[in-house]
Amino acid sequence: MDAIDKIELTYLTIEDHKKIVFLMNDEYRHLDDSSWTLEEFTILLKKFPKGQVGIKVDGELAAFALSIVVDYNKFDDSHTYKEITGNYSFNTHDDNGDTLYGVDVFVSKKYRGLRLGRRLYEFRQELCEELNLRGIIFGGRLPNYKKYSKELTPKEYISKVREREIYDPVLNFQLSNDFYVKRVLKNYLEGDIESCEYASLLAWDNIYYSKPSKAPMQQKTVIRLGLIQWQVRPYKNIEEVLEQAEYFVDAVSNYRSDFALFPEFFNAPLMAAFNHLGEAEAIRELAKFTPKFKEEFSRLAIAYNINIITGSMPELVDGDLYNVGFLCRRDGSVEKYAKMHVTPDEKKVWGLKGANEVKTFNTDCGKIGVLICYDSEFPELGRMLANEGM
Repeated sequence: MDAIDKIELTYLTIEDHKKIVFLMNDEYRHLDDSSWTLEEFTILLKKFPKGQVGIKVDGELAAFALSIVVDYNKFDDSHTYKEITGNYSFNTHDDNGDTLYGVDVFVSKKYRGLRLGRRLYEFRQELCEELNLRGIIFGGRLPNYKKYSKELTPKEYISKVREREIYDPVLNFQLSNDFYVKRVLKNYLEGDIESCEYASLLAWDNIYYSKPSKAPMQQKTVIRLGLIQWQVRPYKNIEEVLEQAEYFVDAVSNYRSDFALFPEFFNAPLMAAFNHLGEAEAIRELAKFTPKFKEEFSRLAIAYNINIITGSMPELVDGDLYNVGFLCRRDGSVEKYAKMHVTPDEKKVWGLKGANEVKTFNTDCGKIGVLICYDSEFPELGRMLANEGM
């Protein structure tokens, strides 16, 4: 190896993705999905930039580590890689979680022997201490197990690796970096032939961890929904609609509901003011009220301490008309969902377009998903939401 001038640990950026793909495809060509897609990598950088680090040798990416923070109480010690990563969507990342989960560690063949892996692990341990997390957990592959699988169980194999009777490049490395094996994971990484899809669940405990002091709070086990289906009536203006909405929000809030759910096109009577226009023009006029509804429902969510699922309303985005709604959390944050399957009449008469994304949302009562009307008749959408951890 040529003389090295500089080794630096740095946070990864989107520009590093191409090099990561090249390195991983070269190393894991036997796996079906050998590298991270640009979308997956972008999500990691956005959700937890502090956990995505690399080591550059003379400016060339030589190693990297990817991590998320999870609330480990939501999982158990027999999870799979797909489950802990939310089917690779990383929606399991939780800024308020208690455990750093190792998603990936990689060292280029060209630079092995420089103890770059140890640097990455030391960084993770320091990050764990900085964020006051309980420790680090991840599933470690057993790349040499296939050679011994006919004569040894995974437990026996790990024992012999620990006693230095068998060499395993991954497990030996983890053990030498103060990690210990908690248990054997079965069917951990789909397609990992070398490990026979087994892995060792490895852990490192942060001895400096101090449980955060919190006000006493009972864990929620019962969620109350306030389902609002009001009588359609004429309204002179948006203020009258909002007055009616606040009445119902107040009512369901008094019942200590966690959610208030409004119906599809609850604001449709406001279209009466545009009866002189064609159907397509009238609903586009109705769409002009949507920003105000979003703002006011968010205000109500905070004022009445209730999460509001606004029901749906038309929204123009770059000239295209969608049927959308908003999740207005009681903490003031707002997220949007949209109808995917518009009905033939909605498309023909109004020119509505369907969205192309199914979303789940984290709330203080758990993860939820929202489907609008016709969408609920397509079972695959519910299955996709379930796969996202809803």
